[in-house]
Amino acid sequence: MIHLIYLLVFGFLLTTCIGLAASWIDRKVTARIQYRVGPPLLQPLLDIVKLLGKETVLPAGVSRVTFLAAPMIGLASVMVVSTVLWVNSLYPSQGFVGDWIVALYLLAIPSLSVILGGFASRNPLAGLGASREMKLVLAYELPFVLAALVPVIEADCSIRLGDILNFQRANGATATSPAGALALLVAIVCMQAKLALVPFDIPEAETEILCGPLVEYGGPPLAIYRLMKDMLLFILPFFLIILFLGGVRCDGVHLFWGVLKYVGLLALITVGRNTNPRLRIDQALKFFWGPVTFISIGAVLLAAWGH
Repeated sequence: MIHLIYLLVFGFLLTTCIGLAASWIDRKVTARIQYRVGPPLLQPLLDIVKLLGKETVLPAGVSRVTFLAAPMIGLASVMVVSTVLWVNSLYPSQGFVGDWIVALYLLAIPSLSVILGGFASRNPLAGLGASREMKLVLAYELPFVLAALVPVIEADCSIRLGDILNFQRANGATATSPAGALALLVAIVCMQAKLALVPFDIPEAETEILCGPLVEYGGPPLAIYRLMKDMLLFILPFFLIILFLGGVRCDGVHLFWGVLKYVGLLALITVGRNTNPRLRIDQALKFFWGPVTFISIGAVLLAAWGH
């Protein structure tokens, strides 16, 4: 029963509220940069409510089960990983062995759900977008995992998120070490790609292939995808805060510093999407398999040498 409460309160309600607020901040700052007024505070929520009230139209010849299950799979994985991160952040001793591996695994599923939905729709543009998403996942996952390995090495090779947090609280944030700083830099770049934001919005490229994998989605399924992406706008920075910046504590001034850490990462996401042009998929592959992977390997070797 307690696990279900954690899932509903932390994994869904709290993460949804913060994710929608982060989406509004991102859109508002983007609008100001472009000399526009921007949306009202409740606009991200109203967009989802509006989609929930629309009819779900299935493309001709589509697999009904696969098409409708894809967004649900993505949302379910986001809720579970959010619960894991919240529990480890609030109660480091209540984590379980291997939750670092579980978190990485669950964070990969939203992209896979987008790929599944794109191919299931049987639309050529959606198939092209899903193909790009697949290539992008293959490009950024390796350096992202390598970067996430640095805190594990520095925390005496423990794969428990609670142990990583306790180690940082006793010895300082992982990002304060040379290896940790390099790994955090790589993780931030990979986070931008996981969110499919400029310059890595290649799968959705609205000016080229409309909405890419989601071109055939509308109504409640599209609302679920949008909610999933808004929640990821909080979960991915939260994951990096736990790994590299000492996590978030809810007592006294530590809560303020936790919020400041998140706002800083959100600002980097917003600045990145407003100051860079979209890359081509071949450029993204060369970028991630080239300098980004080499830097992540260097960070792992530096952490191992220091340990």
